[in-house]
Amino acid sequence: MAIKVYNTLTKKKEEFVPLHPGKAYMYVCGITPYNNPHIGNARPFVTWDVIRRFLEHEGYDVLHVQNFTDVDDKIINAANKEGVAWSDICGRYIDVYFKEMDMLNIRRAHVYPRVSEHMPEIINVVQTLIDKGYAYEMDGDVYYSVEKFDRYGELSGRKLEDMMAGARVDVNDKKHNPFDFALWKAAKPGEPYWESPWGKGRPGWHIECSAMSMKYLGESFDFHGGGSDLIFPHHENEIAQSEGCTGVHPFVRYWLHNGFITVNEEKMSKSLGNFFTVSDILAHFDAETLRFFIVSTHYRSPLDFSDERLSEAQRSLARLKNAQDNLKELAQMISGGATETSKPLYEKISAMREGFMEAMRDDFNTALAISFMFELGKEINIYHQHVSAGGEKPDGKLVSIMQDVFAEFCGIIGVLENNAQPAAQADAGLEDKLIETIVNLRQEARASKNYAQADALRNKLAELGVLLEDTPQGVRWKKQ
Repeated sequence: MAIKVYNTLTKKKEEFVPLHPGKAYMYVCGITPYNNPHIGNARPFVTWDVIRRFLEHEGYDVLHVQNFTDVDDKIINAANKEGVAWSDICGRYIDVYFKEMDMLNIRRAHVYPRVSEHMPEIINVVQTLIDKGYAYEMDGDVYYSVEKFDRYGELSGRKLEDMMAGARVDVNDKKHNPFDFALWKAAKPGEPYWESPWGKGRPGWHIECSAMSMKYLGESFDFHGGGSDLIFPHHENEIAQSEGCTGVHPFVRYWLHNGFITVNEEKMSKSLGNFFTVSDILAHFDAETLRFFIVSTHYRSPLDFSDERLSEAQRSLARLKNAQDNLKELAQMISGGATETSKPLYEKISAMREGFMEAMRDDFNTALAISFMFELGKEINIYHQHVSAGGEKPDGKLVSIMQDVFAEFCGIIGVLENNAQPAAQADAGLEDKLIETIVNLRQEARASKNYAQADALRNKLAELGVLLEDTPQGVRWKKQ
């Protein structure tokens, strides 16, 4: 089954066909580092982390680029308020970003370009747009002429003539059209600036992503992502700039946008007093719970944030952890062959795995995929209970398959990874093999009624932190 994604540009699901066979290039809009990351920042980064994990799982060589908008009015205002350099503000909050996203188990992008480090590329794109007639300069400011780009509004579904009909007209506005947007801004007193053909200034908001994405991913690439709030005007303007500059269509083959976050079913905003930073949340819930809460809802659906929903996610994750612990216990028992109880489970586990993968291939439906994690957890618990009740040894081959599939699920969703070790890796450990050998020697000593030797081996294992438990179905061991 091919991967299908919902493309915001075409308003439908499409089969993912990479521009370069075997590769997947993605650009994700990053943060403006002027404050601590909030829950609305965390959602797209967790979302794209799962997407990247799944693409890599499916064999794609992923190149992941995510920017930092480190030149912005909000940064300048924060710096002026504190009486520090704008670069100090950026450095501080970029450090916080990495610390908190690492806690959320988000794999780092391959490239983190910053606006301040790409001025030559930005200036080159702006100059090209002027040369091609898409942009014009007025008193040191450079604007993009939206009327020159025929496909303007295609991504957001807005028609330029309709927007213009309802637009307010400012007689003092230098722009030719109210919807023309700034590519370059003339410097104001007290602001950082860079030299350009149009005088001292700095970039407008949108131009950075066009210049930086094209530098690292090319004039056309596979995925571009961000929150739904970026569809208009940011991503709409990116398309106009990039395709105007290069003449290459499409600039991006698949546009993916995650849904909005509400708080107790109200829009999150500082004015309403329901604005939560990641650090606020992590003061009460662990990072894995927050990640699991985010991925438990399909990325395109609205996500309603509340303490009750986080507590629910915490309980759900604990259920999966319990199944994982039971699976570990099964793996540490002396195993046997297939039984009438274990035989039907092979087909069940295979169906669960296929269901999980089909859900992920259908527009990265993590909500549905996670339901198969719980199905697997339920079967693990039932089987563990059956074995623990006595009567038979665990089916070693089945337990290995369960370990592999559970670890595979955890690796894609990005939870419980520290404990989710595939059987192939667990069995390869020399330490575990030595423990098994000593346990078997102890069993042989007991069978020969050499109880002193058996007790000595048991005590030695205890000194090493390995506890033995004699059960009707055989000896079990676990590490303290």
